[in-house]
Parts: sequence; structure tokens; C-alpha cells
Amino acid sequence: MSNTIYIGYYFKAEPLQPAVEILIAELGYAGFESFVETEEGVTAYIQKEEWNDAILDDINILKSKEFKISYTFEDIEQRNWNEEWEKNFHPIIVDARCSVRAPFHDKPDTEFDIVIEPKMSFGTGHHETTHMMIQHILKNDFENKSVLDMGCGTGVLAILAEMKGAKPIDAIDYDNWCYLNSLENVERNNCHHITVLEGDASLLKNQKYDIIIANINRNILLNDMSTYIKCLNSKGMLFLSGFYNDDVPKIEEECNKHGLTFVESLEKNNWVALKFVN
Repeated sequence: MSNTIYIGYYFKAEPLQPAVEILIAELGYAGFESFVETEEGVTAYIQKEEWNDAILDDINILKSKEFKISYTFEDIEQRNWNEEWEKNFHPIIVDARCSVRAPFHDKPDTEFDIVIEPKMSFGTGHHETTHMMIQHILKNDFENKSVLDMGCGTGVLAILAEMKGAKPIDAIDYDNWCYLNSLENVERNNCHHITVLEGDASLLKNQKYDIIIANINRNILLNDMSTYIKCLNSKGMLFLSGFYNDDVPKIEEECNKHGLTFVESLEKNNWVALKFVN
């Protein structure tokens, strides 16, 4: 494993909401990749090689008079992350059917039980977007469907897809940490139909899928939408998240432009997860 160093920013915000929601959205656009909401605000992580001393200059909420926001930051080496997430990671249950927990949590009585060690990767199920994507997967037929999990993070969505009968499954993330973490979590959950790949949409040439799951962010989704749709089989399903309700018109316009039909929207704390069909 590479010796990647992350920088952790510890934000305190008053009032807590919607300050934390806005912070996460703006920090995501600036390049921060992982977030842990706290009782006082949010902790955000960015790779040190992606960081610069002007990284917060375009975070508009920090200049707003509506909120009182303070922060500190420090370097965090990967090897210190286990202790950090163990303190903050609690098991969740989605729609009484799917649990997402760590190895040290007790096994709940759920239909689908996913065991992950998220480390620095995004996608524990706690964030609204992952939670809603799990809901979409639970509600739809994945039996014997070929699936792409784009921006897989911890691999939790690909793992659930296999538990629901999908195969084969490609799980792709450009971040080396997410790639390695997904490999670990796929093995931990005894999955046999998931191929984890490190890279971006350039890996999708000549690929075809019945279902595509993309929980990334608005800008990447809009940029790569045409690639996703070229990979989607006739009557295929496309699930998108990683953006706010205000972003829906742009996402929907791009999907409609490529002949997709909107089916359903889930919303949680102004985050949205959309379903389209080909």
C-alpha cells in the first residue's frame, strides 16, 4: 500500500444545519473526498498531494455571515485511520432489510448483512447518498443482471448488488485507497462475481451493463454521462447520486438528451438519488 498522507480538516459550525450540508457539497467540489459528520460539525479529508494553501478560498459558506464556522487541520497518515474511524463508525440498518457494519459490531437480524472496514474510503452507508442508493438497490431486481458500480468507494453498493443476485459486477474507483479497500471488503463479504478496477470512465470502452450505479458528484456525472449511457444495455437502469436537489434539472436534462427516461427520485436532507431507464 502506498504511503499516502491525508489532511484532515475539523470544522465546527453554528447553526449545525444546513451549514454541514453546504460545507460537504462545497468541499466535495474542491477535492475533499471523505467526510465524517460530528456533533459539532464535520471532519473532511483530502489527499495531501491534492491540497494547496488556497484550498478553502472558494468555499463560500466560510465567508457567509449566516453561519459561525471555525476549523483546524492536520496531516493524517493512513496507518492512523483505523483508530479514527472505529471511534466514529456505528452500524446502520436501511429499510429494516440491509445492515452495514464493521467486523467488531454484533450481527443484526437483517436480510442482507454487509461487513466493511471503510478506513479512508467514502461509502459507509451513513452518508445520505449511499443510504439512498442502498434503498434503490433493495427496491429493484438485480437477479442475473450485469452491474457497474462507478466510484465504488468501499464497494458496499457492488457487494449489495451481488447479494441481490447480480453478476458479473465491475466496481471502479480512481482512488488507490478506495480500490484497495474495495478489494478487502469484497473478499470479506465472500463475493465471487465482483471485479474491482482502479481508474476512471476511460476503462469503460466496449463494456455493456444492465445496471449502472454512479454515486460520485455532479460535475463528474455530467462529464461522463455519455460514456455511461453508451455502456447501458437496452431497457437498462441507471442510478445516479452525489448531488443536491438543485442539481436535478441539469442531471435530468443530460439524461433526457441521451434518450433516458426518468423513473424515480429519492431525497434525504436535500441530497437526491435518481433512477432512469434506457
